[in-house]
Amino acid sequence: MIAASHSPLVVASHNPGKVREIFDLVAPFGFDARGAAELGLAEPEETGATFAENAAIKAEAAANATGQWALADDSGLVVAALDGRPGIYSARWAGPKKDFAQGMARVERELRGANASDFSAKFVCALALAEPGRETKIFEGDVKGTLVFPARGDKGFGYDPIFVADGMHETFGEIEPSLKHTISHRARAFAKLATYLSELAGR
Repeated sequence: MIAASHSPLVVASHNPGKVREIFDLVAPFGFDARGAAELGLAEPEETGATFAENAAIKAEAAANATGQWALADDSGLVVAALDGRPGIYSARWAGPKKDFAQGMARVERELRGANASDFSAKFVCALALAEPGRETKIFEGDVKGTLVFPARGDKGFGYDPIFVADGMHETFGEIEPSLKHTISHRARAFAKLATYLSELAGR
């Protein structure tokens, strides 16, 4: 069972921006967090059909490789007018070098090519918490918004510079990370994880 402060936790991601954001989110719990790349872990093949399935694949691979608790995120951009694409293929749209300028350009190109008038979209996040020999727990969250072009801001990562959350005027690439951590899809999934961890601590 996961303990309280200073427990080792592997963040099963090789995306520096994502690892940094998850480190910030788990910091209040006092985990001794390390990223998968820092530990030299290989990236497993993501063969799932959903965000939750892919998050579980990554978390379980890291947990089995280290014998420690592992937390993985699978997240992406779901665009209504593109029938949910890029979805679980969001990183692949950025190409082998994870060039999200390329990914954002493709989203715009496909929307323009479809003559779309609906630019609504949402970010979806599934967090998977795994430990060898125990059932993997999944926590999901999303945030709805609208896509804007050209991209604006350099404070986020991924598709953040083209996404404006409902009720806001700035993109996720323009707002401060501290604000994003309170309203993002990852923050909403993490709130559910935090509730679970608090319940564990109280047992």
